[in-house]
Amino acid sequence: MATEFEAKVLDIDPDEMTARILVAGGTLTRAITTMRRYVYDIDPTDATRWIRLRDNGNQTTLTVKEIRNDNIDGTDETEIVVNDFATTNLLLEKLGFNAKSYQENRRTSFAFGHAQLEIDQWPLIPPYLEIESTSPEEVIATARKLAIGEEQLTGENTVKVYARHHINLADIKELRFPN
Repeated sequence: MATEFEAKVLDIDPDEMTARILVAGGTLTRAITTMRRYVYDIDPTDATRWIRLRDNGNQTTLTVKEIRNDNIDGTDETEIVVNDFATTNLLLEKLGFNAKSYQENRRTSFAFGHAQLEIDQWPLIPPYLEIESTSPEEVIATARKLAIGEEQLTGENTVKVYARHHINLADIKELRFPN
């Protein structure tokens, strides 16, 4: 199990943030790609733990996410690479895990020093930037290099970001972009 050191900067302009990252020395590592995922409850009474099966267009991973708090270091992940999105979903169903939702988002990825930066665009909410690095201090230092104050950072997960916009993500069985 590994602790994720990650924070979000909400309500960004993707073009402006891309320019800011590149000017500050970041490198585009992946242009906009559509990611797809299934989310499964481990225990329907515990919203702090779930399984995520995600295909990022390049790799498929199976992850158990465990939220301890909304801090930069508040999420633990246990993750493994799997080789087939559909077959892994079928395997989970045979084990009794039925997907509670299917979700899509679009992501643009950058390398920036010790950090990985992701501009995420999800249906129904404004885009945000994710900063992931090797420690909470490194996440904050990376934000500062992009002229982002520590007060602009949140460790909230996507469910809570949707809740900020009065959307209960648990009520949405399929979250897709309009065609």
